[in-house]
Amino acid sequence: MKTIYLVDANSLIYRSYYAIRGLSNSNGFPTNAIFGFLNTIKKILKEKKPELIGVVFDSSEKTLRRISFEQYKAQRPPMPKDLSVQIPKIKEILNAYNITFFEIPQYEADDVIGTIAEKALKSNYQVIIISTDKDVFQLVKNGIKVYNPSKEIILDEKEVKEFFGVYPSQVVDVLSLWGDSTDNVPGVPGIGEKGAKDLINEFSNLENLLKNIDKIKNEKYKQSLKNNMYLLKLSSELVKIQKDLEIELNFEKLLPKEPDTPRLIQLFRELEFKSFLDEIYTETSRTSKEYKTIFDEKELLELINEIKKRKYLSLDVETDSQFPVAANLVGISITLDPDKAFYIPIGHMYSDCPAQLEKQKVVNLLKPIFEKEDIKKIGQNIKYDYIVLKNNGIDMKGIDLDTMILSYLLNPNKRNHNLDELSMNYLNYKPISFNEIAGTGEKEKTLDKIEIEKVSFYSCEDADIALQLSKILFEKIREKSLEALYYEIELPLMEVLAHMELAGVKIDLEILKKLSKELEAEIEKIQEEIFSKSGTEFNINSPKQMAEVLFDKLNLPVQKRTKKIRNFSTDVEVLKELSLLHPVPALILEYRTLSKIKSSYVDAIPKLLNRKTGKIHASYNQTVTATGRLSSSDPNLQNIPIRTDLGKRLRASFIPEPGSKFVSADYSQIELRVLAHLSRDQALIESFIKGEDIHERTAREVFGENSPLSKQEQRRKAKIINFSIIYGTSAFSLAKELEVSTKDAQNFIEKYFEKYKKVNEYIEKMVKEAYERGYTTTMLGRIREVPELKNPNKIIQQAGERIAINTPIQGSAADLMKKAMVDVFREIEKNNLKSKIIIQIHDELILEAPENEIDEIKSILKEKMEKVYPLEVPLIVDLKVGKNWAEV
Repeated sequence: MKTIYLVDANSLIYRSYYAIRGLSNSNGFPTNAIFGFLNTIKKILKEKKPELIGVVFDSSEKTLRRISFEQYKAQRPPMPKDLSVQIPKIKEILNAYNITFFEIPQYEADDVIGTIAEKALKSNYQVIIISTDKDVFQLVKNGIKVYNPSKEIILDEKEVKEFFGVYPSQVVDVLSLWGDSTDNVPGVPGIGEKGAKDLINEFSNLENLLKNIDKIKNEKYKQSLKNNMYLLKLSSELVKIQKDLEIELNFEKLLPKEPDTPRLIQLFRELEFKSFLDEIYTETSRTSKEYKTIFDEKELLELINEIKKRKYLSLDVETDSQFPVAANLVGISITLDPDKAFYIPIGHMYSDCPAQLEKQKVVNLLKPIFEKEDIKKIGQNIKYDYIVLKNNGIDMKGIDLDTMILSYLLNPNKRNHNLDELSMNYLNYKPISFNEIAGTGEKEKTLDKIEIEKVSFYSCEDADIALQLSKILFEKIREKSLEALYYEIELPLMEVLAHMELAGVKIDLEILKKLSKELEAEIEKIQEEIFSKSGTEFNINSPKQMAEVLFDKLNLPVQKRTKKIRNFSTDVEVLKELSLLHPVPALILEYRTLSKIKSSYVDAIPKLLNRKTGKIHASYNQTVTATGRLSSSDPNLQNIPIRTDLGKRLRASFIPEPGSKFVSADYSQIELRVLAHLSRDQALIESFIKGEDIHERTAREVFGENSPLSKQEQRRKAKIINFSIIYGTSAFSLAKELEVSTKDAQNFIEKYFEKYKKVNEYIEKMVKEAYERGYTTTMLGRIREVPELKNPNKIIQQAGERIAINTPIQGSAADLMKKAMVDVFREIEKNNLKSKIIIQIHDELILEAPENEIDEIKSILKEKMEKVYPLEVPLIVDLKVGKNWAEV
């Protein structure tokens, strides 16, 4: 007998929706229910290999049960909007899989499943119903089983009895007595689940129970049954699944068919289901690649001559390290045509390794090509290649298209712009991953220790893919008019960042050693105090143990739970609230802060020192933040505390080379100045033109002359209000930050907008335009889509509104800083100065300057940064000079 799998779609969809929360694509479209449902379908197809399969949905129309009994499911809330929008997409995916689905007007899925199951039995098929709903247990009999995917169990008649407590033939009787409050099935008042099952197990069925009603021992049950026969009959009609619907059924339509793979790829791309895409892509297309390894100088010279004719190339360098400044060159791949590429190995070292061209000879031959401005260079994250080649004596010129930056400009919301993902998204091609050839964990090898032919294909593929992607992505850049932003800011900035990474920063290790010992002692002292005040020792780094101490032993009130329902949250917000009630949470916060600084910076920075240079070389990332701001890593310099004494001592360990000093240039309130320019608010503009302290002015406007707060406290809170406006902060959030009531916070916001009316108009305009266009822009044309505004969830929509307010301001400030960095860098190069930009943090630049260049550098910084772009208000740069980072 062949087996038919019948899927109760709504049962699985609801289960997935509530089991997986917060999942959406970068456009804000919710995908949690789709992902969970699809996971189950894929698992069934893979593991069960069904001979026939069909999916059944509830009718979207009013059902006959609801028509006959208006209260049926009446108290159920409507399907959440962020779930209802996913249903059509699930049906699209089923169509792409060529899986038949049913939706019969006015009938629920159970009735359709019951009818198909009966017809299947009569046609000599076995049936397995896939559902998490207890109602379908009544359908189980010889030839029909239920599979519960959440518990991964298949139930026949005997197993339904063990699992549910009664046999399938008794399920309707139990549900009739018990009722269902969720669906408004009344049942018999006073008889719950246990009572219903006990009665049916005692009397075998409802008919026998009613014949022997006087033999019921429980007087309450007996009386309630006698008084509610109508409700019992009604409930029985509501819970009983119909099996005789008029459905024309062609079982051949339920045979699994080959999916529409191109359509699935399109849908999975749209939904950003990377793991599902990975499963679809195959390696068959790799056979068409023409990749060649060059071991002969003559072949290399032939390639170089061809490059001279073509005037472009796509490249990818291979090394033995992820850190470019520390990396040794292992090989270089070059491609001029799609699906064709060449790999030149020069640094492979393993037993039986074939003879390679001598490294310096290859460098000398390629140097004129790579340094020629009119030969255009293409690559993915080409900053890495630039740094590696620079360290090998090649100053690469003519860089044209960087696919990573192009992708970022097209969609800054996208979490990842790596080559593998871009290839799958735009080329329908899954490249060999680094882990496939290098391994993972303890078995991971560096590329110089891996066979040349393996690395050759991997490297050629990367150069090839970058070439193919560059054409597609740049065409999209043109369509969105982003060429100027790319060529005038992002591409030249890449070179600036490369030079910053190459320059690195010198570190005073003695300061860090001393600070590490002090922190260790202080952390131990706090730990002992925590144990003393809590009356027990526990692992402070274990949230579970900490929660037990705080909420069980100390009996502090629970603030919120984690996703795991039995676990209580001990995050920063919770500990701050609890600190008002007990000293231990405050001590834990201090312990966490000191431990993080010690592990993330004080102890980590010395490990990041480059052996060759004796400096740290942080990576600066221009394709990470959605607003356009730069970020840094290894180490993350932007997270070092600014105002604390500990942060200052840590910064004091960053020192210049002998004979040089640090010069800092910090934009003064650049985001508020951008706001003044964009809003054209005259009060704000005048304040900046007069050189007033904008925070003091806001304090006067908001708090008035008779405020009981000190001038210093007024200014502090006014500063919070000023920046809250930029970030679109709600009155509720502002109240928490100011430690006032929500009413007072709302009053502050209203007073602010009374004084700065144009700011309010500008904010309303930005939000309105973002709703209309679906995106927001910066002054220099950077585009950021705001898909959150289309989300049916109000909380997510409000987050989108904050993005629409903040991005034009913060993004414009970021663009101005980037342009200033390029302008300053070019001026330094033009004047042949030895000064270097070495650190960038938000609105601040740090340069290392020889003492004889300090005055000139200060002049360049002031000139280029303050005149970077014409605004309605002056841009002001604060300059400082110091012997370490803490002094500037």
